[in-house]
Amino acid sequence: MRKTLLLLFSIFIFFNVSAQKTAKKPLDNTVFDGWQSISNQHISNNGKWIFYIIKPQQGDAELVITNSTNTTKIRIPRADTTSFSNDSKFVTFLIRPFYKAIREAKIKKKKQADFPKDTLGIITLGSQTITKVPAIRSFKLSANAPVVAYLAAADTIKKTLPNDTSKKAVSATIAPSTHEGSDLTVNKLGSTTTRTFKYATDYQVSKNGKLLAFSVTAPIKQKDVKSGMYIYDIDKNQLKIISSGRGNYRNITIDDEGKQLAFTAEKNPEKALVKPFKLYYYTNTHDSATVIAAADSKGLPQQWAVSGDGKVYFSKSGSNLFFGTAPIPKPADTTIVDFEVAKLDIWNYKDDYLQPQQLKNLQTELKRSYLAVIKPNDTESKPLQLGSKAIQEVLVAENKDARYVLGVTDTGARIQAQWQGGTKQQAILIDTKSGNKRLINASARARYRISPDGKYVIWFDLEQQNWFCYTIANGQKSNLTATIGTKMGDELNDVPDYASDYGLAGWLQGDKAVLIYDRYDIWKIDPATGAVTSFTNGIGRKNKFIIRYDATDPEQKFIPLKQQMWLQTQNEANKQWGYCTKFPESNSVPEKATMIPMSYGDLLKAKNANTYIYTKASYELPPDLYVSSDLKKETKLSDINPQQADYNWGTASLVHWTTPKGYHSEGILYKPENFDPNKKYPMIVYFYEKLSEGLYNYMAPSPTPSRLPISYFVSNGYLVFAPDISYQTGHPGTSAVEYINSGVEALKKNSWVDAAHIGIQGQSWGGYQVAYLITQTNMYAAAWAGAPVANMTSAYGGIRWESGVNRQFQYEKTQSRIGATLWEKPELYIENSPLFQLPKVQTPVMIMSNDADGAVPWYQGIEMFTALRRLGKPVWLLQYNGEAHNLVLRQNRKDITIREQQFFDHFLKGAPMPVWMAKGVPAVDKGKDWGFELVK
Repeated sequence: MRKTLLLLFSIFIFFNVSAQKTAKKPLDNTVFDGWQSISNQHISNNGKWIFYIIKPQQGDAELVITNSTNTTKIRIPRADTTSFSNDSKFVTFLIRPFYKAIREAKIKKKKQADFPKDTLGIITLGSQTITKVPAIRSFKLSANAPVVAYLAAADTIKKTLPNDTSKKAVSATIAPSTHEGSDLTVNKLGSTTTRTFKYATDYQVSKNGKLLAFSVTAPIKQKDVKSGMYIYDIDKNQLKIISSGRGNYRNITIDDEGKQLAFTAEKNPEKALVKPFKLYYYTNTHDSATVIAAADSKGLPQQWAVSGDGKVYFSKSGSNLFFGTAPIPKPADTTIVDFEVAKLDIWNYKDDYLQPQQLKNLQTELKRSYLAVIKPNDTESKPLQLGSKAIQEVLVAENKDARYVLGVTDTGARIQAQWQGGTKQQAILIDTKSGNKRLINASARARYRISPDGKYVIWFDLEQQNWFCYTIANGQKSNLTATIGTKMGDELNDVPDYASDYGLAGWLQGDKAVLIYDRYDIWKIDPATGAVTSFTNGIGRKNKFIIRYDATDPEQKFIPLKQQMWLQTQNEANKQWGYCTKFPESNSVPEKATMIPMSYGDLLKAKNANTYIYTKASYELPPDLYVSSDLKKETKLSDINPQQADYNWGTASLVHWTTPKGYHSEGILYKPENFDPNKKYPMIVYFYEKLSEGLYNYMAPSPTPSRLPISYFVSNGYLVFAPDISYQTGHPGTSAVEYINSGVEALKKNSWVDAAHIGIQGQSWGGYQVAYLITQTNMYAAAWAGAPVANMTSAYGGIRWESGVNRQFQYEKTQSRIGATLWEKPELYIENSPLFQLPKVQTPVMIMSNDADGAVPWYQGIEMFTALRRLGKPVWLLQYNGEAHNLVLRQNRKDITIREQQFFDHFLKGAPMPVWMAKGVPAVDKGKDWGFELVK
């Protein structure tokens, strides 16, 4: 008997100790800063090397370089902005200063020039040796050669030229601290030979790595170095000045072969009130750069000049040079005395754009340029103006050698955007040889595209809900999708506007075909013949798989004909993700590669090898990096956030229910990892519109900008429910009630849901729905409404200050879904405005409404707060000073996360109230007392 008791006692001790060892702690506010993510991952052209950055939320990042078998790893603290050399032999990167050093500089309020500087790092792959160059402002790696150029920080002055083996290096005595430029160094990777040039301000390396072009602005008193534009032949070690003079040099561009160079510059006197730019051109057959476009050039409009803000670029063949022009601005009136003139904005009903939108876009408009082109190799060629004030947007085909470009304009139709959201567009073909224009479409709600080779113009007509094509060679217009028999617009559209298209997968090489999405499948259409085939053979719609093309090369301009395509696939029913493959010109059914209960990040392919890197994640597993050739046999490269194993995490599962009106809906239910079905759990309901597609999304614990930090609350013993919502035009509020409340009622049938302690949380549109729900039911014990609209009648005519546009379109056509003007159906605006029903509210509610919110007017939160306060309802308002719609500053995100937990812990778990809720924080204590202490 004694032995039996001892055995039982031993077993009890064993299990008790084991339970203590395996017990996991809940997440707390101290974990946020160190939680990691992977970014900037890339694979070398030969597929043998991979790098990625591990970034904590706050602190120092780490660069990891590994081989594809993950057997060799190099870790470089604080490194990012990383690049592989084209030959896969080198990695270049910037090593950032310590986070604590930057923080200390901010605390001491140092000048930016006195902040710690970046360091350039260069490593030879397979070696552990790192070459470091301190105090770097920027670096550029040649696209097709192992050549790097780097510019020293502006305040860095070197007395010597280290590692410079050339006697011909541009040199100078020490300049005053007010010098304009800084040291520019060029280096062939793998070689110790460098060349350094003084007082450089801007620079560019040719793709073939043979030419370095840079501008120099030397101090006025400096006589040994001339200001101007220089070119340096890297192979021949020859330096040449091609344009001299002190000035403002911009937009250095070199053609693909490294034989032509262009730039813009203005060399006007410093006191000149107007400083127009000129376009300069140089080729290796010339002694110096020549001006090929200026204010007095034939072909440019009167009183127009080259823009210093416009992009300059060559076509692929180098035969076309595109650049920007703009009207010469009026000189400033120096006779104006600032304090004697009125300051006002004049609103006019005839203005294309409201004054707030004009003011918001003022700097953009002041820098706006209009596309022009010139044939630089043709000495007889004159600049040809393509864009204009009437045709501001000009689209150029990817090869940039096509004869025609596409002008798109909504001139004359802009005022309607105030209530329609979008505008009707005209599409105009412009001849780059003659400048002649050809109208393609007089007016349509559409977004136009020009094919990569410039043979076709394609668009989705929102009104007709079909894709159309215009053949440039013969001027014929055709409906590409009329015979498909499948909707090409969003089948689930529930806003009172035209359904948007599903988009394009892209064009096959040579403009042979265009691939267009429907809800599930991809359609292959030959624009020349109109022949239509289901590229995915209908397997998407048959199996309810959403199939989309993953380009594997972020710089890809068209779909290569001989390269296997990877088609990302999501099962609409269970939300699982996977891939299938198919060749562009094949008629076979796509071949399944994988389908798993996880989500994939985009595939990234090695340029010269069938090797891919990608991330995989789920709610339980962070997005780690993998390498594979087929996605079946894979090697895991990273293991971020191992500390997660120490914390009570959670699970995510799909739930289904039927609404009172018989609609099917679904949502995600998150449970704590230590979930016990014999216990009762408080639940928070978080919603926006539809969230179930993100079933396999990883949610790193982080201080929230406004939304519910789901993983944080789940870890702390809450259930979190995220229901999908569909809407009926004119009744967004009752639609929210229909879907959200019925989903909650379905879950309440489970014994482990504490029906008396359910809260709701939403931000922006979700905040509006929170405000509406508490006027319709008392089933919620607490509510948190971030940036809610409480009164649609007062919000309707307001301004979205982040963009300057009017809010009318939002109510008539988009998210607010009223579908009519305020004067056409005022009853709907009142019905859907929580403000008019606030006397019914019994739920304690927290409002966040920030005084710099550019999306929802700040006064909406104030209207709701003051009304509930007047009615004697329990209500609080958090106003973060100078903050936007969603919190930006990390310290504010940390603050609201604490307050959100304290709020729900009190009402849903019975925890004591914090002082800020129980007593408030008087203005005299602002910045001294945050009121986090709990009232005992």
